[in-house]
Amino acid sequence: MAALDDLRRAAGVEFDFAPGAQVPLSGADSGRTGVSHAIASVAYREGVAPDAIREPNDAAEVKSGKFSLLEPNLGEAFTRAIETRMLGDGRKPLIQSFGAEPQTVVEHCLAAKRIRRQRDRRLTIIMVVCGLLFLPGVLIWLGLFQLRRTLAGAQDRRAGVLGQALLALVAALIVFLVIRLPVDGVLRIYLWAVLPAPIAGWFLARQVAERTARNLHAHWSDLLGGGGTGARIPEAVPQNPNDKEAERLRVGLAKLAAEQSSNLTYYAGNQGILGMGVRWASWQLAEELRPRDPGRDIDPFRSWDVARAIHDQLRMLERGPLHTGGFPAPSITHWVVRHVGGAKEVSRPEGPNADAYSFSNIEVQRICNEQQYDSGDRHYLGVQFVLWDGELVVTMMISVTVLHHTLRIEVTAHALGPIHGFFRKKPEGKTKDVRNALKPWKMDKQPLPLVDAKEVVRLAARAPLTWFPARLDKLGGTLSLPEPFGLRHTWATTPWEHRFMVDDALRTATPVLRVAHAAALRVLEENGVDITPFESRSQALSGQVQTAEPKKADEYNM
Repeated sequence: MAALDDLRRAAGVEFDFAPGAQVPLSGADSGRTGVSHAIASVAYREGVAPDAIREPNDAAEVKSGKFSLLEPNLGEAFTRAIETRMLGDGRKPLIQSFGAEPQTVVEHCLAAKRIRRQRDRRLTIIMVVCGLLFLPGVLIWLGLFQLRRTLAGAQDRRAGVLGQALLALVAALIVFLVIRLPVDGVLRIYLWAVLPAPIAGWFLARQVAERTARNLHAHWSDLLGGGGTGARIPEAVPQNPNDKEAERLRVGLAKLAAEQSSNLTYYAGNQGILGMGVRWASWQLAEELRPRDPGRDIDPFRSWDVARAIHDQLRMLERGPLHTGGFPAPSITHWVVRHVGGAKEVSRPEGPNADAYSFSNIEVQRICNEQQYDSGDRHYLGVQFVLWDGELVVTMMISVTVLHHTLRIEVTAHALGPIHGFFRKKPEGKTKDVRNALKPWKMDKQPLPLVDAKEVVRLAARAPLTWFPARLDKLGGTLSLPEPFGLRHTWATTPWEHRFMVDDALRTATPVLRVAHAAALRVLEENGVDITPFESRSQALSGQVQTAEPKKADEYNM
């Protein structure tokens, strides 16, 4: 129980074991967006090398193992990488996935792992019966397949004519030696069965692997077709108060949800704000604070007063004088932004004013009022729109600073585009062209099994080692995800190639800018500030923003 208590405290949230807990399901309220399902579909992909994940982002690293026969496919490598990176003990902080639901992706990875583990249990039994009892024959066949893969040099290449001839010669020599061994009786019958027994096991293993492959393909197709069901992960439901592994998964999923709602985000130089995309434009209103009435000072106010007024007014963005649809309900958050540059790792909030993964409201107000210059975190008020079923994330960040007698209100626009098309690839069944018996001039498509001979051998060889994942990682290889890692921004593309997405991003800027200026001017007027220069500058910016065009603001044209 002490270990479970430590596990709960590490999450930053208190958990109590509740008898009769239900199986977690990914529902509509937990982020069933197209983006989440597209990313989760990779966990169900079979028959693809893990190197394919480098297509959407070449920063992913695929490490080869000692034996190519034990290397994972894309789905296995992706599932293992996601589970380790997002649920592993002592993992690094994650970047928020705006426009996607990371818990949904992780749940589908766990569901895919569960399907494969059920397959591996059956394959392990087959390996024990047909492999362990006839171990010499299994080693001979595995050696031949490993030799073939070594000659081929890659998972999807053939060994070539010379390689095939060499393999046939070696196999014939082994069969000849087995038959000619000078033994009699039961030992002779056993030796004659050494080579055929693994073949019978291979046939059974092929049936198991084919059923599982079709199941995985069905999940893959459903997720990309818009009809994906919730991921079932009953192993995350503790069966008793001492079920440490289930409690670890449950707490890990809770930590993931808490980190997703953190109010700390990171500015990474010309990459923009991680998770929100690059800054493509900015507008600044900076004028002198002068009293409206001669001989009387302005009433004292703070940056937080202006930021809070803008926050309250932004909540009215979804309302308008005409019933035209307009803005959906935005997400409005007071962000603490930390500069990380090109760092490969980010840090979580620290100090007495940090609660789990977020800064307290008091600390956010202090940063807004006091940390406007020199080193340290900065405060931004963000209004965010998640559009196109998560494919487009438009974020307007507003900062309020006061230096000497100058009040500056800066509005910057960030956009995160669609995920890479790699995640939209649907499963394709294997077929071959055959001539129609009744119409010889016509060719028909004949379906082929999803799992071929070499794939069955790979799965059977890996199955007993799946109970020792760390050892299997060393022998077969691993996939390392790009850092700093976040499910959404890691594989995002630019939105500027989609006309309607560009229109949505550009149209968002004008209303947000005008609301921010109107709310700020009201606070200034209430505190006795001469708003004449602010109004003039605001009107100029209001006209300028109508010609807003996407440009690389974070590169400063240098």
